[in-house]
Amino acid sequence: MVRIPEEVRRQAASKDMRPTVRVGRGGLTEALVEEVQAQLRQRDLVKIKVNRGVFDKEGLGQLWTILCERTGAHLVLARGNVGVLWHR
Repeated sequence: MVRIPEEVRRQAASKDMRPTVRVGRGGLTEALVEEVQAQLRQRDLVKIKVNRGVFDKEGLGQLWTILCERTGAHLVLARGNVGVLWHR
């Protein structure tokens, strides 16, 4: 388990941080993974918002797990239909 710095946790929880990736009806696609990877190359944190009704609670958990595995990132925050990934 990677230790996530407290400053990163605060940034992820901030209301000022806006989602830069949206997951729509298409769900988890290769294009989505590529977009998250591209954004993680440019910045440390990426906030992802999933449209309501696309995944149930269990499906959201699987989405975060798969995105972390495919991008090499770590899940800092998962609240409702929003998740924040961190790549150091």
